[in-house]
Amino acid sequence: MASAQQLIQMIRSHAAGDDDRFLSIAEEIAEDAAKAGRGRMAADLSAIVNHLRSAKQTSPDRNKPVPLVAPRGELASLMRAAYPERRLSDLVVGENLDQRLRRVVREHREREKLEQRGLAPRRKFLFSGPPGTGKSLTAAAIAGELGLPLFTIKLDGVITKYMGETAAKLRLVFDSMQKARGVYFFDEVDALATRRGREHDIGEARRMLTSLLMLLEDDDSSSIIVAATNHRMLLDPAIFRRFHGVFSYALPSPEEARRVLRNHLLLFDSESFDWSVLDEAARNLSHADLTAAADDAARDAVLDHDGRMDTKLLVYALKERLAQHRD
Repeated sequence: MASAQQLIQMIRSHAAGDDDRFLSIAEEIAEDAAKAGRGRMAADLSAIVNHLRSAKQTSPDRNKPVPLVAPRGELASLMRAAYPERRLSDLVVGENLDQRLRRVVREHREREKLEQRGLAPRRKFLFSGPPGTGKSLTAAAIAGELGLPLFTIKLDGVITKYMGETAAKLRLVFDSMQKARGVYFFDEVDALATRRGREHDIGEARRMLTSLLMLLEDDDSSSIIVAATNHRMLLDPAIFRRFHGVFSYALPSPEEARRVLRNHLLLFDSESFDWSVLDEAARNLSHADLTAAADDAARDAVLDHDGRMDTKLLVYALKERLAQHRD
């Protein structure tokens, strides 16, 4: 495990924005882990450090983000703004999805090269999949990679019962895309784009969908639009044509589940775990569930077991998470 002094130095370097010092300390921890015989931990840390150093070299302007324009007036009730520190390296997804997401980021980093040939980067994306599989995290990671603010749309502020008011609020959001470049994230977009012709369909819902379709179609800003849904089948078919790409998310495979757990238990010796037992306990849990279970187990290890983590502790935390879905 990392020493207390190393952890303190890492926190101080992060707070000071000293990325080089932060990564150097991480390298020291990796070297110490290797000497202690914790090869897997050392390899994982070294891979993360190498990726971050490489990303920093290829993105020299990453630390010069677009100025954050905080929503004001009525917009303040429609969306919230933040600068995420997430990166694509924080995601644990399949190779194909990872490559597609990195292509999106590259298109925007090198958009001038595209524009010289009369091309433009893709900007409108739909993420679909079960809850907790990384859709929201991906939106934050794209913003973090590009140094853009993340504007999360508050659907409870946008959707109203009054005729025509929802459309007016949506237009305010899309007008903001022209004025403030960023990543605009519509979570649970099925609330705005439910399939027409469903039982209990009402006129205002149809008007809301029509407005969203028109605004998506007409948008020519430089902002990135990300919509996410847990219920793809609820979406009206017309919505899919308004996006430049549709990305499907799924529950993690056994190997991906291991990566999620290892990434969140770097301060513990994971080489001693019985992974065959953990694979079974992690079945049917999402990325978010696995992360929460790892944190639960880590707290138990620190408070009740002198900082020692074992398979039994982690299995218990995983089963607790699974039980919550059955209650």
